[in-house]
Amino acid sequence: MNRLKKEKAKNVFKIILISLLTMSIPLMLGLYAFQAKRYTDLTKEIRELETKQEKLIEDNKKLVSEISVLSSASRIEKIAVEELGMHKADKDDIIRVEMTGEKK
Repeated sequence: MNRLKKEKAKNVFKIILISLLTMSIPLMLGLYAFQAKRYTDLTKEIRELETKQEKLIEDNKKLVSEISVLSSASRIEKIAVEELGMHKADKDDIIRVEMTGEKK
């Protein structure tokens, strides 16, 4: 009788094990599909971010070029003379002020 109980327990254990394995296959397939979708989404997002980064780099290069043109000494001098009526200071127009480090 003891042997019969052991065999019955083995059979129940085998059924439970087979059932768990059978249920785990669809679960694993579902997890694989989820991971594949997630990987595809992340790959797409990376491509979009790389494209955006390239555009920002190009825009930055254009802005640096514009800054270079706008801040050139010849352009600033032209605006100062033509639009603001300024002129280069003569030596007589320059006054030097020397400061000593003494405080009172």
